[in-house]
Amino acid sequence: MADMSIKPYTADIVILGGGTGGCAAALAAAKSGKTVIMTEETDWIGGQLTSQAVPPDEHRWIEQFGCTRTYRQFRDGVRNYYRRHFPLTEEARSRLHLNPGNGGVSRLCHEPRAALAVLQEMLAPYIHSGRLRILYRYRVKAASVDGDDVRSVTVKHTQTGEELLLTAAYFLDATECGDVLPLAGAEYVTGAESFSQTGEPHAVKGEALPQDMQGLTYCFAMDYIEGEDHTIERPERYDFWRAYQADFWPDRLLSWTGVRPHTLEPVQYELFEGTEHYSLFYYRRIIDAGNFEQGFYPSSITLVNWPQNDYWLGSVIDVPESVRERHLWDAKQLSLSLLYWLQTEAPRPDGGRGYPGLRLRKDIVGTDDGLAMYPYIRESRRIKAEFTVLEQHVGAACREDGKAEHFYDSVGIGCYRIDLHPSTGNRHYIDISSLPFQIPLGSLIPVRMNNLLPACKNLGVTHITNGCYRLHPVEWNIGEAAGFLASRCIDRQLKPRDIRNRQAELQDFQRMLTSFGIELEWPAIHAV
Repeated sequence: MADMSIKPYTADIVILGGGTGGCAAALAAAKSGKTVIMTEETDWIGGQLTSQAVPPDEHRWIEQFGCTRTYRQFRDGVRNYYRRHFPLTEEARSRLHLNPGNGGVSRLCHEPRAALAVLQEMLAPYIHSGRLRILYRYRVKAASVDGDDVRSVTVKHTQTGEELLLTAAYFLDATECGDVLPLAGAEYVTGAESFSQTGEPHAVKGEALPQDMQGLTYCFAMDYIEGEDHTIERPERYDFWRAYQADFWPDRLLSWTGVRPHTLEPVQYELFEGTEHYSLFYYRRIIDAGNFEQGFYPSSITLVNWPQNDYWLGSVIDVPESVRERHLWDAKQLSLSLLYWLQTEAPRPDGGRGYPGLRLRKDIVGTDDGLAMYPYIRESRRIKAEFTVLEQHVGAACREDGKAEHFYDSVGIGCYRIDLHPSTGNRHYIDISSLPFQIPLGSLIPVRMNNLLPACKNLGVTHITNGCYRLHPVEWNIGEAAGFLASRCIDRQLKPRDIRNRQAELQDFQRMLTSFGIELEWPAIHAV
């Protein structure tokens, strides 16, 4: 008998997780005329772009092609947000490809609040019309399954404990860690597959390591006010993190010594520009004060997602809740310890130590502790799919013709290096060249479940290929394709695998995606 104390909500499509892929999925489904419920664990939708506070990681051709129309609208929306509301200099305002932060990592470095405002504006028509409902601060608790179909999902409010029962024709898992998959009994994979399973050149030799996943990061924003002292309270775990050095790292983690990810050679960093070493402040700078009228920003602002605050001492997936909470707390302690080290002990070019003028910008990320609302999750649970993308399909060294595998069932494209950060298995970077790739529809279809679809990093990829399918524009495309797929299945009264495995249906679906501005193939370009 159903628990009558649990409030029921019904829609055509329920999206669990309001991150980058979830927002794109909601936009596609609502645009297709479907009623949608989307949940979000934090106060901000947007995931990587907002609650995780990571400016977009994109490919070199992003200004011309290589993303969906709506992702381009998002990018244009961010630039127009600054043009409409901020006192830009004339030079900055006239720049076609305005980059608010002029950071080194992206052609569009911006504050998370700007991304949030644009996403809210893009979804506003469907929220106002009642077609889309967003439930904030709800986390997935349980799923009811009948055979190969999900019938309902129960979500629980993270503060009040209130529970809601969500029913729909289709459920999209857009949670950052693929949390719906185990609750629904869906087949999935975690961690690093073995070479014997995938044949991938960079796969683990020997047994698979399901708890070996890329490290997570608690990002934070800071600026610098010369002559002032904004030193935070000494973090509880500072002594540990101050002394910590991984077996594979050339120096203590809290130092200016890192490694070049693609060669693993030691490299020296510095905080600010002006020395021979690469500036980490510049690296992910999200506000360049020089883009704005003099004095409007007292300082440029940077987002700290650096090698020094990658946390790899343990996984937060498929572990007891107490273990998960301990690792999340320790990851926060690492980030706060990095800030404290920067403020008090970091060597300066002038021979001194520490930059007390570094100021933690809690307002930028919207939290009391100044750390992002949610950790930057690089690797999720991944469905066992009808088709799994392997390194052999996209790795440059695996492709003699210089082209990634052509997927007849493409539902989008993406491009990024195969970029794996140090992992919970105490393994080093894997950073290798890849080729501009497609997103096969088969990677969005679980091997058994009928009405459950992945909508972010939890599609059918491996530990290796996750490294290039996990970035912002690709996750957006995955979510958008999943939203359109669920809607199409409802309209045609078909299952997702029917769309893929019937040629006429697949071609019609691909034509529809193209009409909505989703690119299915790349022009002739080279490895990255």
